[in-house]
Amino acid sequence: MNNPDNGIAGFRLTEHTWMTELGNWIDAISPDGRRAGALLFDPKIVGLPGVRDRVVQAVMTDQRLVLAGLSGLIPVADVVAAGEQVWLLTAQAVSPTLADLLAAGPVDPSGAASALVETAQTLLALHSAGVTHGSVHPGTVVVTSEGVSLLSERGLSDAIRARVSPRERDAAGWASLARGLGASTGRQAPEVAALFERAANTAGTLGLAAARDLLVNERGTLPGGRISRDALASAARGRSAFAQAPAYGRASVPPVVPPNRDEGDIVTLLHVPGRSTGPVQFGPGVGTQPQAQERQETEAERIWRAGRDEAATVHRPGGRADRVSRARRRRTILSAVVFAIVMAGAVLAWLKLGTAPDLAVMSVNVVAPKKTQGCDRAVVITGTVVTNGGPGEITYEWRKNLDKEVVKGTLRTQSDKTSYTVPLRWTLRGRSNVKATATLRILTPGPVRSDKATFSYKC
Repeated sequence: MNNPDNGIAGFRLTEHTWMTELGNWIDAISPDGRRAGALLFDPKIVGLPGVRDRVVQAVMTDQRLVLAGLSGLIPVADVVAAGEQVWLLTAQAVSPTLADLLAAGPVDPSGAASALVETAQTLLALHSAGVTHGSVHPGTVVVTSEGVSLLSERGLSDAIRARVSPRERDAAGWASLARGLGASTGRQAPEVAALFERAANTAGTLGLAAARDLLVNERGTLPGGRISRDALASAARGRSAFAQAPAYGRASVPPVVPPNRDEGDIVTLLHVPGRSTGPVQFGPGVGTQPQAQERQETEAERIWRAGRDEAATVHRPGGRADRVSRARRRRTILSAVVFAIVMAGAVLAWLKLGTAPDLAVMSVNVVAPKKTQGCDRAVVITGTVVTNGGPGEITYEWRKNLDKEVVKGTLRTQSDKTSYTVPLRWTLRGRSNVKATATLRILTPGPVRSDKATFSYKC
């Protein structure tokens, strides 16, 4: 599994890797031997003006939230630069994701409900803290060996786009996740699929808290009448050896370069702003002393320091501290507005070109009526395609076992939506007693995926 010739800041990189809109994720081993993750940012993205600073700011926000007790997030150990490369290192494995489990087959209904309740709870905690996730989809929900659902990539999609997503965007992403899981369980438990659809609709109208409560209050619809992680945990362990529960706490793991190993200069980007005039260096012959030449403070660091100093100020009504705090807030807000205006022009062209992930199909599910169909009936077979949320075009075909007709079609997908319905209307006539099977094949993007469903016709 391990590739001993590859590593970054003491993290050993394995051969299991996958692409996202941010760059290249890799399963890794932390310096103390625990399962972790490493993200090598796409240099065309992280090299754009201001992106690195915004990524650092997002990660530092996450670390403060996690250390303050917010659970449900993948903890980030560090963000480091090695030459022109920028790496994000996690203190928790980042595989498998719900996208991986959906690709392997239907997700257990009780486990799917558990994932929905836990991700909703995490999103609500983020919203209470004044931040949002910005990119909720099956690929950003990590499932541990204990069946716990953790969110990864919090704020990173927004950071590279210089935007702040509203809470409604998170709710919409969660609703799509609910519909995708409902489609996965639809064949074996249509009543659960209906429950997830109601929860998705509730999230869009009444909010995530109401949707979460709906799932909890109607758990009697689930097999066994309860929400359980057991089957989800088993699926995660079966899918990836890197499934691991966050049992080792929330503290970040400091980057360590192994002895007798020349990785070049590794610079951690998560130094505490204002405490030194230069970055902490890791590498052969490189210490942690400040550089002789003073480094100019970035906008992200200045805003972070201003917020920290403001939180540490003891306010007295009408006192000098109160006036200083208000003045500092005004300066911070003004600087942030100016910064946003400048960055908007720099990234506008890039945003128009789009940075959404390449379209990938996660799963296909086909459902046919269970009741025997009578004479001259038009039967509707429903295919559900779950994607990773990328925009693009899906080409597919329906095949029927009783004739040679092939029904071909295309489907345009869009960002922030992961579940699509592809119906087939099949009319059977004449006197017969047969089993009719419809097969849906997704041709592009590859690899080819298919599923089928059978119904009875008797006339």
